[in-house]
Amino acid sequence: MPSLVTLRGWATSWACMPQLTEPDNMPPPPFTGHGRALADTTLRQTVRISVGGTRIRLRLSNAFGGAPLPVTAATVALPAGGRAGTDAIVPDSARPVTFSGRASVTVPVGAQLVSDPVDIAVPARANVTVTLYLGPGQASQEITSHPGSRTTSYLLRGNHVAAPALPDATPVDHWYLLGGLEVPAGAESRGAALLGDSLTDGRGSTTNGNDRWPDQLVDRLHGYAPTADVAVLNQAAGGNRVLADGLGPNALSRLDRDVLAQSGVAWLVVFEGVNDIGTAEPTGAAQRAVAEDLVTAYDQIVTRAHAHGIRVYGGTLTPFGGHDGYDDPAGLREDTRQAVNRWIRTGDRFDAVPDFDAAVRDPADPRRLLPVADGGDHLHLNPVGYRMLADAVPADLFR
Repeated sequence: MPSLVTLRGWATSWACMPQLTEPDNMPPPPFTGHGRALADTTLRQTVRISVGGTRIRLRLSNAFGGAPLPVTAATVALPAGGRAGTDAIVPDSARPVTFSGRASVTVPVGAQLVSDPVDIAVPARANVTVTLYLGPGQASQEITSHPGSRTTSYLLRGNHVAAPALPDATPVDHWYLLGGLEVPAGAESRGAALLGDSLTDGRGSTTNGNDRWPDQLVDRLHGYAPTADVAVLNQAAGGNRVLADGLGPNALSRLDRDVLAQSGVAWLVVFEGVNDIGTAEPTGAAQRAVAEDLVTAYDQIVTRAHAHGIRVYGGTLTPFGGHDGYDDPAGLREDTRQAVNRWIRTGDRFDAVPDFDAAVRDPADPRRLLPVADGGDHLHLNPVGYRMLADAVPADLFR
């Protein structure tokens, strides 16, 4: 067993982090055109943190940008009514953000920049508004984004970073250019990173409802005194695969950036692999290969995380029987899911195994989701199903 990491200094504090994916969701016209994105544009976004504090700092990312990212001005504020996905902020709550003392900054291609600390009191599990203004815009058709935000953002021409509301703005259900939000953490605070795909990203959850299973997990953990200071980092990307790039880099390649490089991570929950199985050909040879490769990949993830003193928990893969695309007539992909789950449960590599499969499968037909948990496509869950996943993770794992 690896020893637990004690958090010092600053900690990433997302309950749902806007995980970065490949740039396939450009802002809508007129905010994109002529080889440039977000020129003379204010971008207002809300994100939910997990651990609160009296100071925060912002991380901007140009991980997938095709050109340097010029940020002319930025603010953080409290959203009106504490709501996610609103264009309005609490009056006079906007605080300017600087980077090494500079109000304007350019993020190099592939890089992240961390802001100076901003004095603003934010409660645990609260929403925070981040507003950016890009004067010249980004000179590329490739920008860093997260299409599956399940949260509404707003685009408006001109510089409105301190405006109390943006009633004429264009709403988009995406996040852009954000890499993280951090708060100063006490000696006992630690973080749990969740490495996953659309099931962790929250497809089927309520837009602006913060009811993905990571959201519901942090709500439950903060209800117990021993885990009241645990930060939950949702490091999921919809369509993601463990072995090959899909929507975003494969999980093996993004482990360093999305888990090992994050501040204060003590635990990692791996809940990913269904897209590898579902996109592999439904033949015996292809499915045997993907099962063997997934086992190897999980073993590598555990080895690399253990080297950083991080405990690794493996979530069993949930059913997809009846899904149009993944469920094959011969049941070969289901056989692979079962084989992979047997290894997760009995391979003795993970430090613990939250049994997500057992939590949401239909006892009358274990290859399918419980009807009450099914989001409608027989692969993704609804908020009730995500509550079941959150409840399947013992709180004692984070003590």
